Amino acid sequence: MERIPILKLGDVLIVTIQVDLEDQSVLALQEDLSDMVVSTGAHGVIIDITAVDIVDSFIGRVLATIAGVARMLDAQTVVVGMRPAVAITLVELGLSLGGVRTALNLEKGIALLDHVWDPAR
Repeated sequence: MERIPILKLGDVLIVTIQVDLEDQSVLALQEDLSDMVVSTGAHGVIIDITAVDIVDSFIGRVLATIAGVARMLDAQTVVVGMRPAVAITLVELGLSLGGVRTALNLEKGIALLDHVWDPAR
């Protein structure tokens, strides 16, 4: 199983998923991200799924769980780069990804996190 790398940029952790998502790799990502939020004191997590073609119900639920865990650890999560086909699939599966903010790309995701931390911007 290949681990998904997590980059730190200031107080934001960035995950760019470049591999096909398998159940074990998504569960490992959930654990790795939780550990890194705590160890780095990150206030934001961005998950870039631009390269992801297919999301099933399990992966959708794990993304929502990652956001929930991050929120409990005082970090906001933004999923960026969702393709229309992935969004349609999630809606058809009845998954709303509650608590997960979305943005079209990484730049807009960072801007969204900046706005959450400083609404005066």
